[in-house]
Amino acid sequence: MRCMTDRDRRRVAGWLLVCAALVFAIVLVGGVTRLTRSGLSIVEWQPLIGVLPPLSPADWEALFARYRETPEFRLVNFDMTLEGFKGIFWWEYLHRLLARGIGLVFLLPLLFFQFTKRLDRRLALKLWGIFALGALQGAMGWIMVKSGLIDDPKVNPVRLSLHLGLALAIFSAELWLALQLLSPRKRKLERLSLALPFVIFAMALSGGMVAGLRAGYAYNTFPLMNGHLVPPEVLMLEPWWQNFLYNMATVQLVHRAFFWLLCILIPLAWWRTRHTLAGNALLAAFVLQGTLGISTLLAGVPVGLGAAHQGGAVLLLAAAVWLAHATRTRVRTRPALRAVHACA
Repeated sequence: MRCMTDRDRRRVAGWLLVCAALVFAIVLVGGVTRLTRSGLSIVEWQPLIGVLPPLSPADWEALFARYRETPEFRLVNFDMTLEGFKGIFWWEYLHRLLARGIGLVFLLPLLFFQFTKRLDRRLALKLWGIFALGALQGAMGWIMVKSGLIDDPKVNPVRLSLHLGLALAIFSAELWLALQLLSPRKRKLERLSLALPFVIFAMALSGGMVAGLRAGYAYNTFPLMNGHLVPPEVLMLEPWWQNFLYNMATVQLVHRAFFWLLCILIPLAWWRTRHTLAGNALLAAFVLQGTLGISTLLAGVPVGLGAAHQGGAVLLLAAAVWLAHATRTRVRTRPALRAVHACA
């Protein structure tokens, strides 16, 4: 098995950080696409042909004609003009174009690193695993869109959350591998710092459920939900588990519960790591994200604040991943084993 040089590690880490930044960008664009209700404007999945935008008035008319056949046009945007359609089309087009670009930015350097033997075997397998997640993410994106093109002009909230969750998993994996490459020594993970990325990831998934059900437009008060700590309608659906998928009160309550949990865990983690840059970055990201979330809720989910809140979730996750890596405890190893560890 080939041992990577320090130069190889830096190059691969830099590429992974660029890929993670692009995933952050597409999550932001995806948030705007959702909030402007642009996601159902393109009714076909054309991975290759779809790269080209409409180039003539006839192309625009053909696309608009397909959109007029959808439930969203018939039930929601029945008075939309061609100019209005162009406004929502470009956001979805940008979202899909960026997704294609991210795929190429990941695949082409990966092939180069693989064929020039700049990757060790374990790292190569992990990177191909991330690529497989990316392919699944693209397929899930279309499955999500398709759910809103049948009868109800809304995407399925579970599919939306899975779509977001895959993006966050890809982002986290790229960031974690980049940090490992830049600081490859074997270490023991600190439990609280290790748990935080998973709690934040779960909170982001619950936020996807809130977005999918448009539950942010209800209960626009804080800290109580329309005067209640727990709304009386939180278990109104039968069977009970349906409330966690389709009840606006329940999904927003779950999202808030994760927030209150992090209000305990993150200050505790910060106090234990307050001497580190990563610990302070985590606390700052949480204060920013909490402020954005509360402001978005109280303001009735305007597009700018809503997109910023979605982007803030990625920043908070990045800070937690960074802290988990930075606060690991170094394990003492004998000199004879250090070379083996460096290649692992």
